[in-house]
Amino acid sequence: MTIPDVNLTEETIFTWGAPPLKFGAGAVDEIGFEMAGYGAKRVLIVTDPGIHAIGAPERIADSLSRNGVSSEIFDGVHVEPTDDSMIKATEYARAQGPWDGFVAVGGGSAIDTAKAINLLTSGPGELMDYINKPIGNAKVPEGQLKPLIAVPTTAGTGSESTAMCVLDILSMKVKTGISHWRLRPTLAVIDPLLTMSLPPEVTAASGMDIVCHAVESYTARWYTSFDRKKPEERVTYCGSNPVSDLWCEKAMALLAQSFRDAVHRGADDLEARSNMMMAATFAGMGFGNSGVHIPHANAYPIAGMVKDFRPAGYPQDEPMVPHGMSVSLTAPEAFRFSFESAPDRHLKAAELMDPRADKLNDQREQLPSILISLMRDIDIPNGIGGVGYTEADVPDLVPGTMKQQRLLATCPKPPTEDDIADILTKSIENW
Repeated sequence: MTIPDVNLTEETIFTWGAPPLKFGAGAVDEIGFEMAGYGAKRVLIVTDPGIHAIGAPERIADSLSRNGVSSEIFDGVHVEPTDDSMIKATEYARAQGPWDGFVAVGGGSAIDTAKAINLLTSGPGELMDYINKPIGNAKVPEGQLKPLIAVPTTAGTGSESTAMCVLDILSMKVKTGISHWRLRPTLAVIDPLLTMSLPPEVTAASGMDIVCHAVESYTARWYTSFDRKKPEERVTYCGSNPVSDLWCEKAMALLAQSFRDAVHRGADDLEARSNMMMAATFAGMGFGNSGVHIPHANAYPIAGMVKDFRPAGYPQDEPMVPHGMSVSLTAPEAFRFSFESAPDRHLKAAELMDPRADKLNDQREQLPSILISLMRDIDIPNGIGGVGYTEADVPDLVPGTMKQQRLLATCPKPPTEDDIADILTKSIENW
């Protein structure tokens, strides 16, 4: 018997990974048992002031203590982290360390900050060494990181499932990230009870991140369309594939079932909150392996170059465009652009997101119309104009998008600078 050779120019391999998962009401109280199982004796809990104020970190600290694990709480996470905030968090961790493990409790900001702390305290190098090219040097972590348990308190980023962390580079006014499979949390502990008091504005913005994760991943370039890679060249985003598709499809079905209820009645609807947490995690299991594309690439400069916008439901001390909001603002136009590259995928995503929607004569409008209807219903701003940008800002936004080649390469129809400018211009108002 002989093994046949494969085509050495076309990719035939995809990769998929996700952390172990513990899901359900009350799961947060079992973190001490789980961390003790990794042999940890001293743990840093990473969170932000808002989450610290509601008591979740202390509850985790009690669980750790009951299982013989001591802990300290660092609540200096910056909402929408920056290179400056991550460096300061790492300096704190280095000064107070060493640590046997980390627990991240909060939204994607806390989980991503904990990933950076874990990376930078576990081996040599500074933050910019690991940032994705062309902004940083894309250094590969040299060894295994410490145990990291991720505890999301918003239904959105899916960061508990992914091998990426995202941040703003203040000097460049652009968002970027670090991407390597070693960053993926050791365990995701997902307790829907932690999200019951989320303001509707945060629920809406975070939920749009799930929408874009699932739809972008589902419409991403198919994995066999890439050039073949050597083993050492394989990246976290390998293109849409049969496994990531399953998670994205389930995430979209859960969104269709529960997103509006979570925004409008979330304080009393545990089922809707549970479905949104599950959708966020499932979408993370999808996009965290296949990849996202234009809406996320556009979101980085939209968030990074914010002027005076201060969203309701978020801290008001400085301007910001929440990540989930920023990815949604150009999504309708981005999917119009990418439609012709994968019509069946776009139409299937539309059907999953709203099974009851009327079929439009112009198939290209099916998915954008469903997204716009949802965004209007949950009070997402009307395009990038709704967060303070005008057509005059488009030339300044385009370079920030084009720096995100890791994301743009995943689009089945690679955009030019003119294409991105056109998408941004047409997204000044979505309705």
